[in-house]
Amino acid sequence: MKKKIAVIGSGFSGLSAAAYLAKAGSEVHVFEKHDQPGGRARQFSTEQGYVFDMGPSWYWMPDIIESFFADFGYKTSDFFELISLNPQFEVVFSEDKISVPKNLEELKFLFEQIEKGAGLQLEKFMQSAKFKYEVGMQDFVNKPCHNWAEFISLKIAKSALKLDLLTNFRTYVAKYFQNEKLRTLMEFPVIFLGASPKNIPALYSLMNYGGYALGTHYPKGGFYQFVLAMKNVAENQGAVFHFNKTVESINTENGKVVSLTINGESLEFDAVIASSDYHHTETLLDKECRNYSETYWQNRTFAPSSLIYYLGIKQSIPNLNHHTLFFENDLDEHIDSIYGEKKWPEKPLFYACCPSKTDNAVAPKGKENVFLLMPLAIGINDEELIREKYLTEMLLRIEKHTGITDLRSKIEYKRSYCASDFISDYNAYGGNAYGLANTLGQTAVLKPKIRNKRLKNLFYTGQLTVPGPGVPPSIISGKIIANEIIKLKQ
Repeated sequence: MKKKIAVIGSGFSGLSAAAYLAKAGSEVHVFEKHDQPGGRARQFSTEQGYVFDMGPSWYWMPDIIESFFADFGYKTSDFFELISLNPQFEVVFSEDKISVPKNLEELKFLFEQIEKGAGLQLEKFMQSAKFKYEVGMQDFVNKPCHNWAEFISLKIAKSALKLDLLTNFRTYVAKYFQNEKLRTLMEFPVIFLGASPKNIPALYSLMNYGGYALGTHYPKGGFYQFVLAMKNVAENQGAVFHFNKTVESINTENGKVVSLTINGESLEFDAVIASSDYHHTETLLDKECRNYSETYWQNRTFAPSSLIYYLGIKQSIPNLNHHTLFFENDLDEHIDSIYGEKKWPEKPLFYACCPSKTDNAVAPKGKENVFLLMPLAIGINDEELIREKYLTEMLLRIEKHTGITDLRSKIEYKRSYCASDFISDYNAYGGNAYGLANTLGQTAVLKPKIRNKRLKNLFYTGQLTVPGPGVPPSIISGKIIANEIIKLKQ
């Protein structure tokens, strides 16, 4: 008889788990509190004709994404057109800017122009990063991380020194490059992992390879096309999606989950996968059934929250790329405001995404779709007046960069999104945007466990467990958990 499995949440890890389990023959039901799939990667449209992706906008590690679709006999091109961005992105410094070309040879030439010998150093860096990527994304991240014994293999043992697990990323980058701008450029990718480069293992130079070497891409129609494609795959395997369904409690008997209470109705299942926020999921259980205490979560290092603005601009903006990083201020000062003082930054860095530069379907003709994001400490006061203050600063810096004046008067649509919104929409602990930081003390076996220690049929997936934050890792997380359940059936 088919096992009946519930998946709570339809973010990338939930979509992935649902697809793999349905393919394996389970009866899979996905319950989503919103009216559409995607979690943080939802999309919305406005009356003025703008289409906004709400979250992820960096399409990196295309091979990992392609391998998901290949597991079901598809290619990404069966669902959406993938555009390779050139330049991949631009970094704006206080006095100048650097555009990152999509071709690695061109990037080496650029590095050499900035610092003598840096072109060859980049080649060496990327050779090492490629090795880490191939070992890390194939051998490391696919482990369920129940215990350290999973990592005892001849290949991993031989690779240990080359993986630089005990070197911090900042020190590692400094071995290759002297120029501060080049160091910043190389440190930037690990900011996605939610901590200072001083606290991220050098293993994660694999991110540089997954981004700079494999390229930055964009699914035409927006990142949400990727979400719809994964949902399509899951449905084609037999998974059933239920929207506007809030899981209110996880009901247990004799060491197992027996049912979920959803919109007041009790529904029975053989196993449950929580793709929802890990901490929130545990609050749906009696205390004695939880893996972790409140003290445990208070002592974790979380990735940042974010202040986001979705802006519809009623004219074109010259000199603004699809992806632009505004790094005119000191990176460490901003990071300290997140992890040290836990306050709003005095001299913030921020990111601007303008997908209308690539895709005329996301904004009316002659207008721009602009997404602004500024990383913040979790648990921060984010009242509207403070949000608006930082919007003004970001707009002024965009004006300086582009030559546009009085950009605020050109806004015909505006929506802000911040820590309290992450809490209300996703039950995100502290309003975090990216899960747990990938620090050495929160890597692999040291992350929250994927299985409930007291309930044999409750599992956890997503950015708060292995392998960690980011879209490709979340897809892998769903596959890991599906394989764990499939093994139980044998």
